[in-house]
Amino acid sequence: MRLGVLDVGSNTVHLLVVDAHRGAHPMPMSSTKATLRLSENMDDAGCITPEGALKLTHAIAEFAGIARTSGCVELMPFATSALREAANSDDVLAQVRAGSGVDLRVLAGVDEARLTFLATRRWYGWSAGRILNLDIGGGSLEMSNGCDEEPEVALSLQLGAGRLTRDWLQEDPPGKRRVAVLRDWLDAELVVPAKQLLAVGRPDRAVGTSKTFRSLARLTGSAPSSAGPRAQRTLTSSGLRQVIAFISRMTAADRAELEGVSSDRSQQLVAGALVAEASMRALSLDTLEICPWALREGLILRKLDTDLGTDPGAGGTRPIGVPGPTEAVSP
Repeated sequence: MRLGVLDVGSNTVHLLVVDAHRGAHPMPMSSTKATLRLSENMDDAGCITPEGALKLTHAIAEFAGIARTSGCVELMPFATSALREAANSDDVLAQVRAGSGVDLRVLAGVDEARLTFLATRRWYGWSAGRILNLDIGGGSLEMSNGCDEEPEVALSLQLGAGRLTRDWLQEDPPGKRRVAVLRDWLDAELVVPAKQLLAVGRPDRAVGTSKTFRSLARLTGSAPSSAGPRAQRTLTSSGLRQVIAFISRMTAADRAELEGVSSDRSQQLVAGALVAEASMRALSLDTLEICPWALREGLILRKLDTDLGTDPGAGGTRPIGVPGPTEAVSP
């Protein structure tokens, strides 16, 4: 079965086309991206601007066409924090529906955390034991911890790399004082979430997902993307500190020249690195393993589980939107 996953994030719109079959891992067939920086197309009232909504509608219409010509039997379109938090979210969703025929589904932050956790669990398997997962997006940080396919704790915090760049690090490069103040602020923000995560148990395996973690791991010497998804990649706290000292002195244009750093992510890389560092420090983690699967793969896996008639009460495969044992979203 060929599926298309259309991901509308804070920075990009991403279409992933995969072949997915029972008993096999999803096989990527194509990947198409467009940089929209939706989170930057906001007015002072927190509304997505008319120009931003129009760009989004055109991009989704184009990507839906690509999915059709690619032979997708189903398109799974979803949006995350930028649309979730927009004051005019309903109006933008209606405009997208009218202009493209695509009915975007807005995911709750805790559902992002749960689906990403499912993907990491399937990637590493049951032998991994208790997994703690961190995922840094443009608008939010998702954190989860659990022994099964459903995390015992799933958190979504408004600590995304793009958000913190806009709020804290407007200068290019950011000043030393501003970086130090943001470090202290992040430490304070993560005290309670870290206690919640660790209250259910110390992890046997700590995992990082998302482009931010992959880029940081590459900068500390992990294998390039050309080595394939199965190459082992890690991010250490000591390596991360060295990277922060290096990239925080560079302009966004200079950071974009580094291997593993895309031009559309270079501006928010420092903030993302500081979130990663603060999270690892709060959770007393020396090393994170980098998982190639994340939210999109989690959606595909949940789709296959649902189509195969998996009991929603077994193995942690509850329908999205049903509250779990411990879920929280930052105000």
